Amino acid sequence: MGSLFRSEEMALYQLFLQSEAAYACVSELGELGLVQFRDLNPDVNAFQRKFVNEVRRCDEMERKLRYLEKEIKKDNIPMQDTGESPEAPQPREMIDLEATFEKLENELREVNQNAEALKRNYLELTELKHILRKTQVFFDEQDGRLTTTTESMTRALVTDEVRTAHYLGPVQLGFVAGVILREKLPAFERMLWRACRGNVFLRQAMIESHLEDPSSGDQVHKSVFIIFFQGDQLKIRVKKICEGFRATLYPCPEAPTDRREMAMGVMTRIEDLNTVLGQTEDHRRRVLVAAAKNLKNWFVKVRKIKAIYHTLNLFNLDVTQKCLIAECWVPALDIETIHLALRRGTERSGSSVPPILNRMQTYENPPTYNRTNKFTKAFQALIDAYGVATYREMNPAPYTIITFPFLFAVMFGDLGHGAVMALFGLWMIRKEKGLAAQKTDSEIWNIFFGGRYIIFLMGVFSMYTGLIYNDIFSKSLNIFGSHWQISYNKSTVISNKFLQLNPETADYTDTPYPFGMDPIWQVAGANKIIFQNAYKMKISIILGVIHMIFGVIMSYYNHTYFKNRLSLIYEFIPQMVFLLFLFFYMVLLMFIKWNRYSAKNYGSYNLP
Repeated sequence: MGSLFRSEEMALYQLFLQSEAAYACVSELGELGLVQFRDLNPDVNAFQRKFVNEVRRCDEMERKLRYLEKEIKKDNIPMQDTGESPEAPQPREMIDLEATFEKLENELREVNQNAEALKRNYLELTELKHILRKTQVFFDEQDGRLTTTTESMTRALVTDEVRTAHYLGPVQLGFVAGVILREKLPAFERMLWRACRGNVFLRQAMIESHLEDPSSGDQVHKSVFIIFFQGDQLKIRVKKICEGFRATLYPCPEAPTDRREMAMGVMTRIEDLNTVLGQTEDHRRRVLVAAAKNLKNWFVKVRKIKAIYHTLNLFNLDVTQKCLIAECWVPALDIETIHLALRRGTERSGSSVPPILNRMQTYENPPTYNRTNKFTKAFQALIDAYGVATYREMNPAPYTIITFPFLFAVMFGDLGHGAVMALFGLWMIRKEKGLAAQKTDSEIWNIFFGGRYIIFLMGVFSMYTGLIYNDIFSKSLNIFGSHWQISYNKSTVISNKFLQLNPETADYTDTPYPFGMDPIWQVAGANKIIFQNAYKMKISIILGVIHMIFGVIMSYYNHTYFKNRLSLIYEFIPQMVFLLFLFFYMVLLMFIKWNRYSAKNYGSYNLP
């Protein structure tokens, strides 16, 4: 129980481990979480340590697992998490894990590459299908006015050199057809008009359905276009502009029969591709579902292996290269637990040489270790967020269990909102086993769940201060009846917004309200805020000064424990004098004013 109020007493030990048993022993110590190893190779580069290759292998396995996790989340496949922490695998099991991850990654990458190629082929066939449909409409419209269109297009599309010559006869028009992103179409049309000097004729039509980009998987909008021109120079210029705007050109036959025949072939190939794509997606999903069952456990195993080898890199090798030497800080009360863990590790490894644990004498300042449980863990984390106490100092966490929720409630005093907060905290406490098993990456939820006991206590204290303030969802409770006699009639109370309660007159019954504030203050529209804010501010000052004095008194016990007489004389005594003669004196005046002065004797003391 004493370790709750002060950090644990720590001891420095030297540990000798046989090389074959080092991995298993460190694994057992890691499961306990009671040992802090020192780095005995501070001048050795991280890439020159003994187990750097094993750490790299773990990094590579983590990379493959992250790739699998990304693909699983992309398909919204649930990952099973039993909440159990598997043991660290043996070193020989690393080979099996590496082979499993390598096989899964290669298979998934191959499936993804095949699926992307099939989707790209499917996209090209789909675009060609729309081109054949849309261009058929364009050609059908032109067949009705073939003669006039040919003559007008011939006159419009002649180049500057041809314009100077005599027109000798009809000219054959060329065309290209393709698809382009819909947002690029206006700029594309302007560039064609300017680069070709208006000597081209563009027809375009939107593709109503969305098309999927095989590279990114995004849905895109595209349009079909056909460009008519005359001459090879314009043809080259048009194709370069299409290439610059990343428009895709497709072959389109001139004859209607050829177009119909090509469209039928395209539809047949699209149906075959749909079948193959469906089979590919099914295979990909089967691979991901099988991986999702074990992904969480794989992550834990790989990270434990990596942590073990990272810890082994902190050790020293003796001259025989058969023994590893480590130095570690251990809580003095847990030394027997450490011995048992080392014994289990030695038995697991099959070693016949037991590890040796020797206590070392040192003048170094040990690390601070505060033992916690599921209730005190959140309060200790709250304290450590502001700063970790020095070794063997008074631990503020036990006192924070009461002071933090209560000071919060002083600011957030509401019976209704406090009840909601207390019920939410109580629900998390009652369901903590099930909620802890449902591990989530939501940072906000993890903060709420980790502080469930804090939330519950804050809600309970807020309910108490809400009763003191007589405040429930910004309304009041009339439990004991009012101790004021209002001399106004009902209409005046309802209609007069500047109504004040005067304690100097016969309105007050001279008996205080049994608990908290009198509910009559809810109808005092003019001076309600002035009175309540002054009351709450004074209460906050009183509690704050008491809290500061309590903290300074705690420092007294630290100075006496460490036998620091100078700090006791030159820190503790001046701080107490300053607090008592300034702030505590102000608090004392508040109590004197509440006790000695009232509304009836206000005038006799001539107070301002």
